[in-house]
Amino acid sequence: MIKWDNQGLIPAVVQDAETRQVLMVAYMNAESLQKTREIGEAVFWSRSRGELWHKGATSGNVQKVRAILIDCDADTLLILVDPAGPACHTGETSCFFRKLEDVINAVE
Repeated sequence: MIKWDNQGLIPAVVQDAETRQVLMVAYMNAESLQKTREIGEAVFWSRSRGELWHKGATSGNVQKVRAILIDCDADTLLILVDPAGPACHTGETSCFFRKLEDVINAVE
């Protein structure tokens, strides 16, 4: 049984199925999870827009889903994908390309 949060969402960690690099973290609701399973490409829930978000629908950088795993507490998903391009809107392969120290030092 999936443990949805109080907004009906579950965090989804997206990982490259080949390299195992973590590409991004997004959120899914029941509808986006169902749609992902139906079409075989990652579909998330956009918390900022309040709508479904088919990753790569406009950029072409879709994420073909190989497997969906759930953690032992059933409150986080791990989605293994074959990415068609960068995961990050900045053009970086992964959204995790900055070191915390660099960001903190830039602010200080």
